[in-house]
Amino acid sequence: MRNKEVAEQFYLIAQLLSLTDENPFKVRAYEKAAQVIESLPEAIEDLAKNFDKLSSIPGVGKSIAEKIVEYFETGKIKRLEELKSKFPEGIFDMLRIPGLGPKRVRLIYEKLGVKDIQTLKEYAQKGMLRNLPGFGEKVEQNIVEGIQLLSVSEQRLLLFDALKTVEEILKEIKKNKEVVNIDPCGSLRRRKETIGDIDILCCVVPGKEKYIIEKFTKLPMVKKVMASGDTKGSILTDSNIQVDLRVVPKEVYGAALQYFTGSKQHNIHLREIANKKGLTLSEYGVFKIGRKDKPICGRTEEEIYKILDLQYIEPELREDRGEIEYALKGELPKLLEMKDIKGDTHIHSKYSDGTNTIKEIVEYAEKLGYEWIIICDHSQSLKVAGGVSIKDLYKKIDEIRNINKTSKVKILCGQEVDITSDGKLDYPDDVLKELDFVIAAIHTGFKQSEEQITERIMRAIDNKYVHSISHPTGRLLNKRSPYRVNISKIIEYAGKNDVMLEINAFPERLDLDDVNSKYAKEHGVMLSIGTDAHHISQMEYLILGVYVARRGWLEKKDVVNTMSYSQLCKFLKKRR
Repeated sequence: MRNKEVAEQFYLIAQLLSLTDENPFKVRAYEKAAQVIESLPEAIEDLAKNFDKLSSIPGVGKSIAEKIVEYFETGKIKRLEELKSKFPEGIFDMLRIPGLGPKRVRLIYEKLGVKDIQTLKEYAQKGMLRNLPGFGEKVEQNIVEGIQLLSVSEQRLLLFDALKTVEEILKEIKKNKEVVNIDPCGSLRRRKETIGDIDILCCVVPGKEKYIIEKFTKLPMVKKVMASGDTKGSILTDSNIQVDLRVVPKEVYGAALQYFTGSKQHNIHLREIANKKGLTLSEYGVFKIGRKDKPICGRTEEEIYKILDLQYIEPELREDRGEIEYALKGELPKLLEMKDIKGDTHIHSKYSDGTNTIKEIVEYAEKLGYEWIIICDHSQSLKVAGGVSIKDLYKKIDEIRNINKTSKVKILCGQEVDITSDGKLDYPDDVLKELDFVIAAIHTGFKQSEEQITERIMRAIDNKYVHSISHPTGRLLNKRSPYRVNISKIIEYAGKNDVMLEINAFPERLDLDDVNSKYAKEHGVMLSIGTDAHHISQMEYLILGVYVARRGWLEKKDVVNTMSYSQLCKFLKKRR
């Protein structure tokens, strides 16, 4: 699938238009189209073959569809090439710096003639940017940090993108009847939020090891073959992702899978336990010390943990954060599963900046097997995201009530309500009380001090109409660091006041993260998982939130999404 590749063309058009005096609504239209294309479950190259179907996708339309077809026919988009010709090439790199933004890039370029990242870094370090309007010493520091973050992020892949890549590879490899077992391992199998290289483990019919490696190195997405041996191959995909494939015998497949899944600290701890039992543990199996001629076990992972007198430990927990001690006592949690989920707590509709109607969202939710959903559009002050006026909010409430009369999937009317810079909420209480669900969020004022931002969120928690706090640290993976907030204090305060915190399942957020989700569980905080979907296909992101929850040791009882509709309604009313 080339969805991400195509989406990047439209993101770049939006950014370059932002460097001009173009209408902001046109900029937003390109951004929205990029978001939709990126998250489509179908391959965009297939959709491009049917223009009517492509142009009918909400958020795409005829003009964008024409450009998509043009890209596949010519390899370029004329409008993008026109915009590129107006700026030096280094400007495109500057636009990728987290937290900088097109307006500041334009100012730096026009006022100082800076047109590449290296020069920008030198200017910022020498204090040569601070006199520009809206800049200052702190902005200079943020730019240097943003350049450093860009350098790191280029080496890390979002979990969502890694999963899509490995899914495509596994699908191709499994077409070969010689394959007995195949699994991703490493940090991807542990479902970490970002991934370096992708590691895949495979077991094949004896004598076909080299054959499978050769098949792997000739996959359609291969850009470069890094290595090709008898039992290991390494490729660089056309998206510049390194993928390694190892082939091991079936007799030790479980041992190799456990070893290459990691984490390193988890494996070191396991080896210490093995040694105390007179055993050695490696990717080749479990052996008695001094007897490496034949492994005692190693066909399955379950055998490895059993011989060490441990409960089986799910891959997401293998970080040496106490899971081994709990496994020794047989007290590991029964982790949340996707089958436990009955609804999504955070979906945007056309009432704000979503691309689908409430009816379309409900129909998609029924396909996903949900019992309920919560539609949470942006509140009135967030104009850039089509914030909903009070007048339109009452229309939305009426529409939801009417649809609920006949809908199998029940809808709760929610709003993602902005927490203003002084800690107030974006709607008055007499409006908030009309909503079934209020999720409060910070979308502005990211540069405030830790004390100010922490106080803002705590003030929102104090409001009896607030049920949850959305994406509590404000981070965007590979793009924006968290704002300065005392998240431990927020978690503890939420626990004392019976307010939920959100695990935002959008691929670039995954916020709360796993560590803070575990801390929230320990402090009695109920978690809500919301996709923050702006297109119905993005409702599929909920599984990413489940992965975060599992890494955070969360069980069914810790997550509001597992409640039935009647349980949820009763639970939400308790807050008030």
